[in-house]
Amino acid sequence: MRLPLQGGLPPVAAVTGTVVEVACDESGFSGSNLLDPATPVITHASVDLAVGEAVDLLAAPRSGRSPLTELKSGQFLRGAGAGAALRGFLAALDGRAHVHLVDKEYFLVTRIVDLFLAEPSYGAGTRLTADQRPAALALYRAGRPAGRDWGVFLAAFVDLARTKRRHEPDPELVRRFFRARDGLVRDGLGAPAEAVLGGLDRPRVWDVLTRLIDEDPSIPPPLEPMLPALAETVLFWSGGRRRVLVVHDEQSALTAGRLRRLQRVLADGAGPAGVSPLGGLVSVDSRDDPRVQVADLLAGVARRLARAGDDGPLQPFLSPTSLRDPRR
Repeated sequence: MRLPLQGGLPPVAAVTGTVVEVACDESGFSGSNLLDPATPVITHASVDLAVGEAVDLLAAPRSGRSPLTELKSGQFLRGAGAGAALRGFLAALDGRAHVHLVDKEYFLVTRIVDLFLAEPSYGAGTRLTADQRPAALALYRAGRPAGRDWGVFLAAFVDLARTKRRHEPDPELVRRFFRARDGLVRDGLGAPAEAVLGGLDRPRVWDVLTRLIDEDPSIPPPLEPMLPALAETVLFWSGGRRRVLVVHDEQSALTAGRLRRLQRVLADGAGPAGVSPLGGLVSVDSRDDPRVQVADLLAGVARRLARAGDDGPLQPFLSPTSLRDPRR
C-alpha cells in the first residue's frame, strides 16, 4: 500500500502565459547528513520531455528488464555497452535537460556566509545572492587544505544548525563552533578567508539561531540544498520569459509553505511585473511518470560521473550556477 505523497504546491488555477512543464528528480540527497563521504555531491536534474518521448528513451536501456522496474544509474553505467548507451542517452537529451550540481561542503560554506554575514532569505544559495559568493568561495578554497580542522569546523556548523526540538540556542554548540573557527584562523588561511571568519560574531550567530528555533518564516531551512537547486532549475527553464510548472518525484523537503516563500522570492527577484516564474510544483511517484524516471537516471549518472571527476560528457547540461568551485 502506497503512502500519501509528500511535498508539492499544485497551482490552484490554470497557469497562464507561456508555460513550460519540466520533470525533476535528485540523486545524492542525504537529509541533513551533509558530510557523508559516500555522497559528497547532490545533483538535481530536469527534463522537458513529453511522456511518450520519455517512454521511448527508456525503452532501449531497459530492454530485458520488467517495465515496472525503474532503471537506476548504477545498472545503466555497468550494463553491456554502457559507453555507447550513455552517449546515446545524453545525445537524445541535447537541449532538453538541465543538471544543477551541489558540492555539499561548498553548500555549507554558502550557508555560513548567507546566515551569519548577510540577511538570510529564500534566495540564499542562488544567483539572486551572487554578491555573497566571493566570500564563500574564498573560505572554501582556503579551508579545504586545512584537513582535520576544516572538517571539525563544518561539523560544528551542522550541529549548530540542527535546531529542531530546541527551545533556545545551545551555548556549548555555539562555543564549539567558535573554537573550530579559531582553529582555522590559527592555520593561517590567508587574508580573504580570515576576513570571512573574523566577521563571524557571537551575538549575530545567537540571534539567527534564535530566529531559526522560533521558526522565522523568512529564513530557509539551513541544511536543505534542495530549495536553491529547485530555484536554479526554475530560473534556467524560465529564462525570464516563461512560467515553469514542475513535476517532481515526491520530496518531503519541498513543503507547500517553503515553496510559497520561494515562489514569492522568485517573483521579487526574477519574475516580470511581480509574476513568479514558479507556476507550481506537483509531487508524483516516480514509478508512475517516465519523465521523472528519465530525470532520476540523468541525476544519478551526473552524480556518479562528477564524483569520479569525469563530468566532461555532462558539460552541455551542467548549470553554470552550480554550487561548486568553478576550478574543480
